[in-house]
Amino acid sequence: MTTARATRLTRNDWLEAGRDTLATTGPAALKAEALARQIGTTKGSFYWHFRDLPQFQQALIAGWEEAALTALIEAETEPTPAAALLHMAQGINAGRRLENALRAWALSYPPAAETVARVDAARLGRITAHLAAIGVTNPDMAHVLRAAMQGLAALDSPERAQTALSSLVDLILALR
Repeated sequence: MTTARATRLTRNDWLEAGRDTLATTGPAALKAEALARQIGTTKGSFYWHFRDLPQFQQALIAGWEEAALTALIEAETEPTPAAALLHMAQGINAGRRLENALRAWALSYPPAAETVARVDAARLGRITAHLAAIGVTNPDMAHVLRAAMQGLAALDSPERAQTALSSLVDLILALR
């Protein structure tokens, strides 16, 4: 997105550029002027949509949280608890670049850390409920599965991560 646009940029255009920048470069690159150059406009457009950089950063974080929680709701439409667990894992895996960047940012930025903690708690709650529905009541298994969903998405290729997570869910199901 380095060419000038003929149409007016929207708030979402800025947030999309921010998500891409966060995922590829990190939070230090989230600056109005740098983002404006990236999308081919002036930083005045940024300030038309956002009061300041902290408001923009909060909007980025809130957007990630909304998407993560929406993915949990979407997983509930699966026909079985095991399928819902796999759907959750696929969602984390699909958004891996942004999630990994946001988690790294959370290590030094309290607003991001608070949001990550809320999403983790929501995921853990849903994983616990799905495991209980299939007869796995050991609470440690929910923690193991949540950590595996996040860890494999961070460390492995998308395809390999999905295969490994499917194998882990199958193993947990065999343990019940």
